Amino acid sequence: MVKTYLRYEPRLVFGVIVSVDSNMSYDPSGKYLLAGALDSVAVWDIKKGICSASLSPSAGSSHSLAVTSIAPSHSSSSSSVASGHANGSIRLWDLSRSACEATLNGHESAVTALRYNHLGSLLASGSKDCDIILWDVVAETGMFRLRGHRDQVTDLVFLDSSKKLVSCSKDKFVRVWDLEMQHCIQIVSGHHSEVWSLDVDLNERFLVTGSADLELRFYLIRNEVEETGNSSKWDVLKHYGEIKRQGKERIATVRFNKSGSLLACQEAGRTVEIYRVLDASSARIKAKRRARRKKEKLLAKAVEEGNKNGNLNSSQNVSGVAASEPDVLVSDVFKLLQVLRASKKICSVAFCPTVSTKGALGTLSMSLNNNMLETYSIEEGKVEKKHTVELPGHRSDIRSVTLSSDNTLLLSTSHNAVKVWNPGTGACIRTIESGYGLCCSFAPGDRYALVGTKSGTLEIIDVGSGTRAEVIQCHSAAIRSIVPISKDNGSTGSGFVTGSADHDVKFWEYQLKRKPETDSKQLTVKNVRTLNMNDDVLVVSISPEGKYIAVALLDCTVQVYLLNTLKKFLALYGHKLPVLCMDISLDGDLIVTGSADKNLKIWGLDFGDCHKSLFAHADSVMDVKFVNNTHYMFSVGKDRLIKYWDADKFELLLTLEGHHAEVWCLTISTHGGFFITGSHDRSIRRWDRTDEPFFLEEEREKRLQEMFESDLETNENKYAPREELPEEGIVGVPGKKN
Repeated sequence: MVKTYLRYEPRLVFGVIVSVDSNMSYDPSGKYLLAGALDSVAVWDIKKGICSASLSPSAGSSHSLAVTSIAPSHSSSSSSVASGHANGSIRLWDLSRSACEATLNGHESAVTALRYNHLGSLLASGSKDCDIILWDVVAETGMFRLRGHRDQVTDLVFLDSSKKLVSCSKDKFVRVWDLEMQHCIQIVSGHHSEVWSLDVDLNERFLVTGSADLELRFYLIRNEVEETGNSSKWDVLKHYGEIKRQGKERIATVRFNKSGSLLACQEAGRTVEIYRVLDASSARIKAKRRARRKKEKLLAKAVEEGNKNGNLNSSQNVSGVAASEPDVLVSDVFKLLQVLRASKKICSVAFCPTVSTKGALGTLSMSLNNNMLETYSIEEGKVEKKHTVELPGHRSDIRSVTLSSDNTLLLSTSHNAVKVWNPGTGACIRTIESGYGLCCSFAPGDRYALVGTKSGTLEIIDVGSGTRAEVIQCHSAAIRSIVPISKDNGSTGSGFVTGSADHDVKFWEYQLKRKPETDSKQLTVKNVRTLNMNDDVLVVSISPEGKYIAVALLDCTVQVYLLNTLKKFLALYGHKLPVLCMDISLDGDLIVTGSADKNLKIWGLDFGDCHKSLFAHADSVMDVKFVNNTHYMFSVGKDRLIKYWDADKFELLLTLEGHHAEVWCLTISTHGGFFITGSHDRSIRRWDRTDEPFFLEEEREKRLQEMFESDLETNENKYAPREELPEEGIVGVPGKKN
């Protein structure tokens, strides 16, 4: 009879507040902030600091579906939100129901710009494929494709009063498109470098562009046909002037607030420059004041020169020249209000449509590249931080994860914090400041946890109170592995083993000591034995029956010792690069090792013979674990994949995709009902075993079919005749080849 297996599927993703590759935006009510979170859109209630909803695709996600752009509808009566993805697809969501209403396919590569018109009936999208597509949101179809840009489209904005669309690109040009004629009617070519962002104010008086140089460029928007100077009477944008920025980095985003009274200029660094936009009367008063000061300076200079030369008419000439009405310059309209500097690199900014603080001019939110959201209140003389969202995620990648004995708590470590999670809901229960944690384990009873750090210290965490009970300098170099020894199978008593880069494997026992100020007791540890090795220890594993201890060294070997006597039993040779992970099956028959040479090797613990060597991943294998009471195992690697294996048949059962960066760690529940993975993309993912059976042969055929289809698509793109560059402002069909 053909053997069947049970399928594992993704169930939960948590730990990501905001991803760095997407912009963010407020909904029209200003209550929720929409931010890209890898392959979903997180809906954050900033005031409460909670994620109210997550707009996630129903199908199994993959790294090709990463959110790259977000645009909410500007209409107060609509709850529509559009999200652009890395594979060129666009999803339309109903924010009130958190449901996907439609998926639009038209672009060949990642969507880089999305913008709704004022009524929310039209959606414009720009992509890395250099095309712009206009979509009918009501009919959920593409209307037409606009071609003309020679490089990635970086931003879009509608001119609703004149039915125009303005686009900018990395080809250094700004283009104005007439949506009725479906043609490019103006090309603005005054930029000397890539144009990264543009926006218009509420009344459509000004358009501002930001590029890689040190200037903000402003244009007047003309809605009437007129002949002025050298410009064509059909030109919509008329150059108004420039303002020199204070920063040196390129511009990433320029955005007006809803009322058009503030302008934010975000650089591709840590700085946001905020400008005050004056109305027409205030700008005219400022221009007259500037002209009057200039006149006074010229008059004083003329009087001084007249006294020297004996010419009394020079002052009269100056007064006659300055009598005319002065022109309002761009510096009279836009005034630098504040320069906001963040603690980390800023990924995106967004103005809140409403102002909740009395006396504030506006509210600005920003996403940082360390997985944080910050909100600032902008006032006339200062900028004040109001809210921060940081607890639901780590500041850097997840280096280790472990489950409690009853699978109700999950511990994760990162470079400066330890977090305790509810693995069922993804809620963060505790955040404890710590060192750079490389490995972790729960102590018996799950009241305390152990964390091994890069500096060689062992941190004892009190899970209940969320504090560090004690920090012990156990090793002189990084602790790479912590392995528990239970009373049931370990002859040395209840304790654990640590392996470090200082060449030592140390055995520890748990003890209780009294707290200095109270009568209560707390957990501490005592070193009872030390095993000295000849090279750096990378990983340690103990057989479940407590008979053997295996130590992987930097010299690419695995040394197996008898746990009671520490007498050498076996030496496993065969890997070409160091072993980074290993595990021993529950029955003690098999040991599996994963290496930087991309291979998994399955060994017998009786004679140390290699049963099979498997080419497992396209990059280093970072972690491997057996499912309890079975010879099934999971492996994760730097190639972002999770693989499910049968160690008896040496067969690949499943390949699970979902992470967007290297997968560092893995932990499996007691009975194998689910497992947890942690990644460099700062996400923690839970995968659940389902009741759906699958056959090995069917999965093998499915993988072969996917491989053939990907090869076919690659060959088509490789050998297809190269398309000629599109003509200026040409219109194309919005569909996509399938």
